[in-house]
Amino acid sequence: MTRRAEPHMIAAVYATLIAVAAFWGAAAGLLVPRAAYRLSVEPEEAWRDTCPAGHSFAGPVQGWLGGARCVPCGAAIATTQRHLQVPLVPLVTALSCAALAAATGPRPELAVWLLLAPFAVLLAQVDRSVHRLPDQLTLPLAAAAAVLLGLAALLPADAGSWPTALLGGLVLGAAYFVLFLIHPNGMGFGDVKLALSLGVALGWYGWTVLFTGAFAGFLLGSLYGVALMVLRRANRKTAIPFGPFMIVGALAGLLLGGLAAG
Repeated sequence: MTRRAEPHMIAAVYATLIAVAAFWGAAAGLLVPRAAYRLSVEPEEAWRDTCPAGHSFAGPVQGWLGGARCVPCGAAIATTQRHLQVPLVPLVTALSCAALAAATGPRPELAVWLLLAPFAVLLAQVDRSVHRLPDQLTLPLAAAAAVLLGLAALLPADAGSWPTALLGGLVLGAAYFVLFLIHPNGMGFGDVKLALSLGVALGWYGWTVLFTGAFAGFLLGSLYGVALMVLRRANRKTAIPFGPFMIVGALAGLLLGGLAAG
């Protein structure tokens, strides 16, 4: 009786884990649009501190945490066409977290992926909007990934290597830095800083996952650029936001790494 019940218990644990991860992603995703709106400015401009109607943001952490609408006037804060539609942001974050939970299972690194995922969605939003990856997000994200995975490595049942994760961050960051030096007009320095954190995450599961995730990002970005040129919406000199493709490629790598480690 006990042996027959075990598969059902395991399935129940995984289902609960995925549901909790999806709920976390949806809740965290509700906070992304406001932060993305405030950060989506040109490099010489200050972060936005008012809604489109001019009302100051209020709330926790000096108004950075809050919903997608201004409380006094109800105005939606995602006003540009480049912003992902606000209702889709929690859905994207929830699906990403649920997929990570399904692939990783009840291992300690899952907590790290779930904590970092909303910030990755936020970075993708900002880069998509203004072709910018703020240092205030990329550098702390790299440090957080290294520290949190170091803590995960101290817990039982982890499926990664912290030293390889640290080396992965350095290797991928160095690779992007070389590409930046070769072609600075096609590769932003923000991409180099983002590569540090993505390299740490991918390196956790080893070099094969690191190369797979990095290649997936380049492939997706290249396909997008080719599609734009075919549709005559861009040419070879048109700059595209590469951060979202780096993040999606890294997500694919983590999913493969989690499944392979299971």
